[in-house]
Amino acid sequence: MSAAAEIHPSAVVEDGATLGEGVRVGPFCHVGPSVTLGAGCELVSHVVVAGRTTIGPRTRIFPFASIGHPPQDLKFRGETSTLTVGADCLIREGVTMNPGTAGGGLETTVGDNCTFLANAHVGHDCRVGDGVVFSNNVMLAGHCSVGDYVIIGGGAAVIQFARVGAHAFVGGLSGLENDCIPYGMALGNRAYLSGLNIIGLQRRGFAREDIHTLRRAYRLLFANEGTLMERLEDVAAEFETHRAVTEIVAFIRAGGKRSLCTPRETPSAA
Repeated sequence: MSAAAEIHPSAVVEDGATLGEGVRVGPFCHVGPSVTLGAGCELVSHVVVAGRTTIGPRTRIFPFASIGHPPQDLKFRGETSTLTVGADCLIREGVTMNPGTAGGGLETTVGDNCTFLANAHVGHDCRVGDGVVFSNNVMLAGHCSVGDYVIIGGGAAVIQFARVGAHAFVGGLSGLENDCIPYGMALGNRAYLSGLNIIGLQRRGFAREDIHTLRRAYRLLFANEGTLMERLEDVAAEFETHRAVTEIVAFIRAGGKRSLCTPRETPSAA
């Protein structure tokens, strides 16, 4: 334990925990013996961090968050597994995050600069990228993969094993049963692909030309002619030098036989 850590008298920090320089542990928190808190972390109050959990530098965790307790998987038998949360994350009230299981690689990982608003949940064996935002009450089931800079709206639920590609947006109260392509926007219950996450791309500083190229590729990919795999090969050939489009192509190919979230109607050619 770092001598520079600030621990409230009512907090419990068990022997074996590793606390970096400048860590602050507020009132009525509980830090388990196998926990590592990076430099500058803050547990505001009433936070419990358990298990073999590592929290990156400068991450702030708010009251009643439960981080690292055993996974909500009836097949879990106490196997050694981990939860790793990156640097500069914001974890608000009531958030829950679970470590991995033997059936999913024994680890759950969350990237840097992520925001999890009140009562969001990250299930066991999930892989969450950098810069992700979960609004209130987002439910991420086990074994999910969420790419960098994804935003998931309040009350949305993502089914186990689903993949959400980088820069995608999942609307509030959506139920996502199938994979959502990178840069896509999924809405509704059950969720369908409503287009590209144009506002998100603009906010991330994507050039207008790149957005127009993505639009053209999207229209071709989800046109009526041929099968999806045939159209995918056409898009791969036509846009082979465009990085964002090749990310979409690689994402779909990597999914194998997994179902994709698709539009309800054929995208307009306009």
